[in-house]
Amino acid sequence: MVNLSTASQSTMDAAAKQLAHNFNPQTHTTNTLPSFQHLNLGSPAHADPQEASKSPPPQRNYVYQSNITSPSCHAYWASQEPAAYCSSSNAPHANAAHQHTQGSNPGRSHGMSPLHSHERQQSDPSFPPHLLANQELRPCEHPPVSPYPPHLDASKASPALPCLPPYREQHVFNGAQSLYQPSMSSSLPLTGQCPSQGHHSRPPTEYRHVNRAAPPLPPAGSLPLPAVPSSPIQQQPQWTLPARNGEALYEAVSQEALHQGPQVLDGSDGAQSPSSESRYGLDPKILPSAVRVMAEDRAEWEGKIYVSGPDSSLPPLATTCCNIEDGGSASPQAVRSTMYSVPCEAQAARLSRLPLGALLSPLARHGPGERPLPICSEPECLKGCGECGASMCPAMSWQDCGQRFYCPFCGKLNDVPWQHYQPTTGVAGLRVDWDQRPELHKGSYEIIHPNKAEAAVLLLALDVSPPALRGGHLDFVTQQIRMLLYSLHRQEGTTEPPDLRVGLLTYDSRVHLYDLSPTLSRPHMLVVTETDDLQLPVREGLLVSLKDCVDSIDSVLQLIPLFTAEGEDPHGVPIELPIRAGLAVLQAMSCPGKLLLFHTAPLTEGEHTHFSGFLGSNKQKPSEPAVSLASECVNQGCGVHLFMLSQQDVGGAWPGNIPYLTGGVLYVYNHLQGEMERQCFSTDLRRTVEAETVYKAQLRVHVSKELRVSGCYGLFVPGDKPSQVAVATLDWRTTLAVELAYLRDLDEERGVAIQVTATYSDPAGQRRTRVHTLTLRCSRHLLDAFRHCQAQALLAFYCKKMYCAVLERPLQDLRGELQAEVTASLACYRKHCSSACVSTGQLVLPQHLRPLPVYINSLRKSEVLLPGRRSSVHQRLQLRCQVLRMDTPTTATHFYPLLLPLPRCVEDCSDAAGPPDPADGLRCTADSLDQGGLYLVSGPLALLLWVGSHVPPHTLVQLFNTSCFSSLPSGETKMSALDNSLSIRVCSLIDMLSSQAPYARKLWVVKQGDGCEEALQRHLVEDKSPNGGASYADFLYHLHINSVKLLQ
Repeated sequence: MVNLSTASQSTMDAAAKQLAHNFNPQTHTTNTLPSFQHLNLGSPAHADPQEASKSPPPQRNYVYQSNITSPSCHAYWASQEPAAYCSSSNAPHANAAHQHTQGSNPGRSHGMSPLHSHERQQSDPSFPPHLLANQELRPCEHPPVSPYPPHLDASKASPALPCLPPYREQHVFNGAQSLYQPSMSSSLPLTGQCPSQGHHSRPPTEYRHVNRAAPPLPPAGSLPLPAVPSSPIQQQPQWTLPARNGEALYEAVSQEALHQGPQVLDGSDGAQSPSSESRYGLDPKILPSAVRVMAEDRAEWEGKIYVSGPDSSLPPLATTCCNIEDGGSASPQAVRSTMYSVPCEAQAARLSRLPLGALLSPLARHGPGERPLPICSEPECLKGCGECGASMCPAMSWQDCGQRFYCPFCGKLNDVPWQHYQPTTGVAGLRVDWDQRPELHKGSYEIIHPNKAEAAVLLLALDVSPPALRGGHLDFVTQQIRMLLYSLHRQEGTTEPPDLRVGLLTYDSRVHLYDLSPTLSRPHMLVVTETDDLQLPVREGLLVSLKDCVDSIDSVLQLIPLFTAEGEDPHGVPIELPIRAGLAVLQAMSCPGKLLLFHTAPLTEGEHTHFSGFLGSNKQKPSEPAVSLASECVNQGCGVHLFMLSQQDVGGAWPGNIPYLTGGVLYVYNHLQGEMERQCFSTDLRRTVEAETVYKAQLRVHVSKELRVSGCYGLFVPGDKPSQVAVATLDWRTTLAVELAYLRDLDEERGVAIQVTATYSDPAGQRRTRVHTLTLRCSRHLLDAFRHCQAQALLAFYCKKMYCAVLERPLQDLRGELQAEVTASLACYRKHCSSACVSTGQLVLPQHLRPLPVYINSLRKSEVLLPGRRSSVHQRLQLRCQVLRMDTPTTATHFYPLLLPLPRCVEDCSDAAGPPDPADGLRCTADSLDQGGLYLVSGPLALLLWVGSHVPPHTLVQLFNTSCFSSLPSGETKMSALDNSLSIRVCSLIDMLSSQAPYARKLWVVKQGDGCEEALQRHLVEDKSPNGGASYADFLYHLHINSVKLLQ
């Protein structure tokens, strides 16, 4: 309890009368919004059976309900006065309960269950015994309270504003705080925590499966629990889940934790981190959990087969491993829609504020148990629509006994050539050969064209300017290239070498070409001094088959580190010079390929570099010459991969525009210092060369004639139409997002069809076309749109849209727009789709959008949209492009990393157990960390190992070969497997996670209380971030308040 000085009886009576007058329902003419405190998760009953019968089957609504106490008198009444029994479902009798409470005690406090009252009576002799006589719940009125947080004054706010302003991030100017820094109010108790529990406390009972020894609570409505204050003006609430029909009651906070004495925030087990605390008294542990949603989806789909058909249910989450069977619609791995039930009316779609679009991964990989795509040759394949160019797919409908087919993308009728005519099983039925042709019954298939182009090549360009020669790392770079070429030559031990053509050039202020013809006794160097108008002196010998030039190129690579610096250009080396030289070689040989640049010299800033304010008020856009050069590379099929061997975060032009616009990647290193960085370089180099890549890809998107493609978001050179995209190279990870807009209302019977066709050249030069067609259902019920949305798909869509807009619009406007979109969507669901009338203190979320607030908050406070003090413009531009290339599961993991507990001793490991299961992840909050444990944080771009200060010495010895926590080094670390099962399991887990990441990552060891802990705080996305981003609890509070006020 809070230690407060005892007031006189007269003061108590006066305060009670004033409190009763302020909280009297008759004195309030309007129903003010209570602050969002006690939240109960459940689904209310239908308000009107007749109305409910007309609506579609009820959605599983997640309702979080709260009872509120006045912040001004909370500390006194919560610690001194007993509580009246209250149920939120007994609103008609609120006035009588209010009078009963005033008559029994001169004050007002929280509702309390009979069990709590009995415990309170035994511990407090002043507890009135007449309240315990009646064990039934008595209704009481929840007093209307100001909607503003405790530290704000409602009278100072303008009543004309429709909602609260967006959450303004509070920037931290004193650096990052420790995860377990003691709080100032150290003598105040924390809800749900007790000194005897810590990390050994009983975990929350799983949803729907509860066995509890405490007396059951009433099944109807929700029962508020007594709150224990955590500060003089804030409180930490307890939330319960009201029982539904046939379901058990979930209580997220144990009954024992509600009556514990005061605690001291001294960093002991169970202490709540200051970064996890909510400004509005919300308990972060009871908020909707993204980890639980992913676990529920895995339990539902793992080991099963999802059939992707036109009438299929909602697909598994992108992070769930599940075999997909093509049942007439494209796999969600290739085309994932933001909603799988599209509103028929355009007005309803605008009202929902849900984005209508799709995430496109044309070259997505298939699972190990899935069948490969069916392949058909172009002459034998049925031709598609001659009007709009759409390919044949199951969405085409047949008429006139198979003589014509209707195209849903343009609405035209097409005649079938007599060579491909087959009758149908009726006037408008299926063709008799529909099961023999993949284009008629498969959502995805591939067409092989008869024409064949030149095979792809590998072109290497090395910087030999004076800074590169003085750096001392050219020897290592050339050695790694030689080893890679020899491995490609041997093709993993086979004697037959691959038919891959390779070229080599070096550059400083000039360009050095090498004639590698096998007829020559030794390679010849050709120096090009006129770089403004670059002309190739010869063509033969610039690109030679690897089996014929492996010895020649190896001899040149051995001599490159021995070059002598002839003079340094004070203006640096422009990155466009080697790109234009490599592009000229590819154009002369009329072939596509990968151009690998190894650059060291300082970059010169282009004359047309445009700054419009990526740094707060200015952003850096690609210059017109850079876009023009990238367009030439796209036309030729030249993918640029740039390896920056010297890190340049300050000054100079950012070199990543051309690589990312051509489908390549930018890798940045710090002069290859250290073993970890050199290992990352070797991994990145091998992955770049061995990646499955296609060239000269042309993407076209067709949608139903009632829709149009209004936008396309990703890394590519913008074209004339958003429905047509050209990229130089394309791999299986590359994902684009398209946004659709209504032209007219949809036909409920026909549904919606989305088709993406990717025409490309494979590495051998064979032209292919891959066709994916996704068919969606339409509905006139707005509820169906919310029931068929997934938070991960919305996160990936919003991410690509916002990250593409950061080069054009202010960051504050983007963060505000993102919050406004989600707020309006939740307000629409609350008003039009809730199965019953809910009070303003209840938060209602759709079933599959429960983790959407935590995802959106993580996106809003990311370094790209909310820059920190220590992040440079180059780092943020690099991060932006890396995230834009990610597919949906990788994007979800980036914004909500995997937090995995590791075993602490050898006894916890067995030989048959294998590495820890990534499915056993924890919530990304500091409350999940125990000082006596080890935790692994894994994201696509980061890998951290957090070591608590109370880890047993024998565990440190088994993992790090040291028994002292203070002597354990932090920062970049290479873990080697020691001779014990614990080390072997941890190293196996790290290797498995590293193999799945799109980029090579360094392992960072973060010690509790160390300066490196700020890197961990950026990945604990449910807490306050070091750059000033709001915590998950505070952001959810603002979403709820603003969504409710939009409806008033």
